[in-house]
Amino acid sequence: MASEDALDEIPLSKRLEKIQLLSPSSFSPPSSIIISPRLTLLLLLRILSCIFFFFAIFDSAAAHSSARNHSGSLVADDIVADAAAAAAAFRNATAISEFRLLNRKYLLNCTDINPYIKLSIKWPSGDDYSDGQLLPDEELVTVQVDGVLFPSPGDWVALVSTSHSDVSGCLLSKLKYSQTGDFSKLPLLCHYPVKAQYLSSDPDYLNRKKKKCIDKLCLLHTYSATLTFHVINFRTEIEFVLFAGGFETPCILKRSTPLNFSNPSSPLYPHLSSIDSTATSMRVTWVSGDKMPQQVRYDNGRSQTSEVTTFTQDQMCSSIPKSPAIDFGWHDPGYAHSAVMTGLNPSTTYTYTLGSDSIGWSSNITFKTAPAGGSDELRFIVFGDMGKAPRDNSIEHYIQPGSLSVVDAMEREISAGKVDSVFHIGDISYATGFLVEWDYFLHLITPVASRVPYMTAIGNHEIDYIGTGSVYKTPDSGGECGIPYETYFQMPTQAKDKPWYSIEQGSVHFTVISTENDFFVNSEQYEWMKRDMGAIDRERTPWLIFTGHRPMYSSISSDETQLIESVDNNFVHAIEPLLLENEVDIALWGHVHKYERTCAVYGNQCKAMPVKGGNGEDTYVNNSAPVHVIIGMAGYSLDPSPSIAEKWSLVRISEYGYARLHATKKDLKFEFVNAATGIVRDSFRITKNIGK
Repeated sequence: MASEDALDEIPLSKRLEKIQLLSPSSFSPPSSIIISPRLTLLLLLRILSCIFFFFAIFDSAAAHSSARNHSGSLVADDIVADAAAAAAAFRNATAISEFRLLNRKYLLNCTDINPYIKLSIKWPSGDDYSDGQLLPDEELVTVQVDGVLFPSPGDWVALVSTSHSDVSGCLLSKLKYSQTGDFSKLPLLCHYPVKAQYLSSDPDYLNRKKKKCIDKLCLLHTYSATLTFHVINFRTEIEFVLFAGGFETPCILKRSTPLNFSNPSSPLYPHLSSIDSTATSMRVTWVSGDKMPQQVRYDNGRSQTSEVTTFTQDQMCSSIPKSPAIDFGWHDPGYAHSAVMTGLNPSTTYTYTLGSDSIGWSSNITFKTAPAGGSDELRFIVFGDMGKAPRDNSIEHYIQPGSLSVVDAMEREISAGKVDSVFHIGDISYATGFLVEWDYFLHLITPVASRVPYMTAIGNHEIDYIGTGSVYKTPDSGGECGIPYETYFQMPTQAKDKPWYSIEQGSVHFTVISTENDFFVNSEQYEWMKRDMGAIDRERTPWLIFTGHRPMYSSISSDETQLIESVDNNFVHAIEPLLLENEVDIALWGHVHKYERTCAVYGNQCKAMPVKGGNGEDTYVNNSAPVHVIIGMAGYSLDPSPSIAEKWSLVRISEYGYARLHATKKDLKFEFVNAATGIVRDSFRITKNIGK
């Protein structure tokens, strides 16, 4: 057996790899049951059986006492008989298994008479957590449930933030999940739990392999389960709560001792962004529980002081019913710190650290600046709709199953020195009003975003809500209305609430727009697009990549979960002429969760088709219209490809991955990489003669 010291020395990343990711759909909590006369009768029978059980125990104890009073002892056969009778009475009192969990709920609390049940917290070493011990910034916490008499598929444990969580049941919470587009089965508590796991995720729970005799006669057994939770520092006190009744009719069985993080003010989750096309400055943004300014130290002695901001619950948007962000999904975001490292050189590697002497410093992080605009070469990754997924067996709101493989693959590419920057074009975290999920998303992308510029575009799940100024009056942001997004991802935009910008890196000019804000002819954003693209020096940056969230071309126009079609003809009619007029090379989109590539298309007609190069690769030469590519396959559940596609649709693939591009002044190579295998699933080139 490994020693505790040896276990502690195993890196957390390796321990995370050992946790098997199970699909939440494999867990089947019991459905809620309507109260009926039959159920009322069963409830009464349950109460009567409990009374019978108490009388049976009382009569047995009286008989024992009488026997002892008369003879001083009981023969072994009498002990066995009495114990068996008591055990049978107990089983009769609780063995209506189909209705047992519901009965607890509608009797207002869990009514099982079970003195054996226990909920304990253990460290990775196996030691029990004790009062006063503190959690590090990241840990795998083991939760052990013992003493269960009748294991049920509806038994589950939640990780909750106790500073504000109401863990009583609220059936109306289902409406708050569904308004964001998440229709999966989730815990119907009055406050959203950070994570939840069914005890059945321990494969030995329902088959009762982990059992223990209650007494030496072994007439009655209890059963146990062990769960592992990936916990990160989101600054508040936490606890674990054991529930029965499934997600839809929960009642509390046991609560753990509250746990606290050792340093709620830790400087965490740094991510970089370019602020202009010179690549001589770099913004770094991070999160802390401390509102006092901190510093970024870099380049062997330089430092910059952070600007600090946050947002509050009353800034979130809402309507009727209330949005998750302003109600049961709210979580204190702490403080966002942001500082600009100046005096840098393009395409150069530096080291930085974050924090202060009072709250501590982060470890040293190595990063690389982007190539300056106008230089020859750029290697970048781009994708949309990534979100996050748990690195344990937990069930959470809006899990994006492909996100883990995509992030892990990008980290490998960056470590190999193959990436200068990353672009994430909308639907960033899918927190959609469940604010603690921003912490988990920022934690997920840190190995990527802390090392190269991580540039973003806004999507419907960041901003759309009634009263936000969005073109689309849907509840897709869950009441966030763009505020958390703009706090965490400070792009070089025109101003707050104007989330469009352009930047040049290497030989590429990026025009990044908001498909969610007013884009109609003569709008502020429309006029900015005209000015931006009209002023590009194509000798300096010959490639123009236009990007936003919602696509202009898609073989999937809509599905049953969408209130608005994927392609908005108003958007196409307003903006597509600008793309042709300004000779856009590639238009990149998300929103549809798959990969799709077109011919050089305008007005639904192919203006040019690629030709096959010597290696069989599609090559577009001096295009007369943009190539449109949907790259929304980075995390969210994939959309299927239609059996019949439009003539302009050349390639359609439903696999998780990302786009990898390499641009020089004469050649632009595009590859769609499957994240799990690393295999290039589609590739093409665009070539041009400067000054053609």
